[in-house]
Amino acid sequence: MTLRGKFCEELNLSVTGRRLTLAIAVVGALYAGYVSVLFVVQRSLLFPAPAGVAPVNASAQVIPLSTTAGSIPALYLAPLTPASGPAPLLLFTHGNAELASNWITAFDEPRKWGWAVLLIEYPGYGGSPGAPSERSITEVALAAYDWAKGDPRVDPARIVAYGRSLGGGPAARLAAERPIAALILESSFTSVRAFAHGFFAPEFVVRDPFDSQAALRSYRAPLLVLHGSRDEIIPVAHGRALAAAVSGAEFHELACGHNDCPRSWALIGAFLREHGLMAPGPRNEYRIPASTEHANDRAIRLRSFRALCYLALVEGLAGAALASRSTSA
Repeated sequence: MTLRGKFCEELNLSVTGRRLTLAIAVVGALYAGYVSVLFVVQRSLLFPAPAGVAPVNASAQVIPLSTTAGSIPALYLAPLTPASGPAPLLLFTHGNAELASNWITAFDEPRKWGWAVLLIEYPGYGGSPGAPSERSITEVALAAYDWAKGDPRVDPARIVAYGRSLGGGPAARLAAERPIAALILESSFTSVRAFAHGFFAPEFVVRDPFDSQAALRSYRAPLLVLHGSRDEIIPVAHGRALAAAVSGAEFHELACGHNDCPRSWALIGAFLREHGLMAPGPRNEYRIPASTEHANDRAIRLRSFRALCYLALVEGLAGAALASRSTSA
């Protein structure tokens, strides 16, 4: 090879190297910009609060909860069946695209059992002050429990947290930080970080991880997990993993998706009664209907098999990416 040819070859290699380096730098800069934008806008994706203020049913009493963001309302629903003493209470935390007032009539059934219900609202939802975040929503949940424990109408030994979808996050944190009697998680996730891959983002950019799986490691009271077998927003593997995190937890796989699951009051009533939380009497002798015993709605006791459930979680994360952009987590 002539000296000139060798020089040209080296020049071409040098130009190609510079172009490759430039291309990598451009792609890196674009990805960094994308992750930065995602870091800023992620809360608008995670907390798509409905516009306006939903009307409050006359049967609900508005309870102001004091937080650092200001006074956040919770809705107290008294039992529909008179109680001889303080009533047990379901403390409910709703999904991310809902309002507390949307759930007033949905809890008529347990109110007939003699249970009271407390529906908490989130900061920035329904005209409430502040902005939603893991910290601010958890603060409201803790304040709601503290209020309920001190109210003479409520039996402090029978306060049960019930979280649906996003609401499972603050419910699990409440269970870790307060001595609740039992915990119910419906269509909820192990952690928001599990969905970061669906946005092609590293987990560390998640500002509000709601790591329920970690919160449950110190939880020792009864746990009921309900999850739809056809859930494409939060795959059922999340529900299995949540149940596997607590020894003796009860898991029911339901024949539904994410937002179309009816309330499983028969299962919830049986769970509460099994753990001595229902008032005695014929009214509360709840049994699981035979129709729930088919293949898609089978009750499974998870006392071991933790490794198997974690493997199922890994498989389910691929499905989570398909729906991670949904606004109804």
